Amino acid sequence: MATFMDVHHGMNGITADQLAAAHQADLAVESAEGVHFKQAWADPDSGTVYCLSEAPSKEAVQRVHERAGHAADEIHAVPLSV
Repeated sequence: MATFMDVHHGMNGITADQLAAAHQADLAVESAEGVHFKQAWADPDSGTVYCLSEAPSKEAVQRVHERAGHAADEIHAVPLSV
């Protein structure tokens, strides 16, 4: 499985509860696409949300986010980590 970091813009003022709810929405539907969302981070001031996942493809990540109601604006493969 590959690792992906995706980015959502325009979520200004997002709260910790809203971030947790969005992450839970992803977790609720991720198995249908063979995706596992590992963690999410947010900057309420800039409205940027980041999600880290393991998935078979970028398209699978996007399908999960779309089904959860918040499509990603960017999805990046992360082939190296330490």
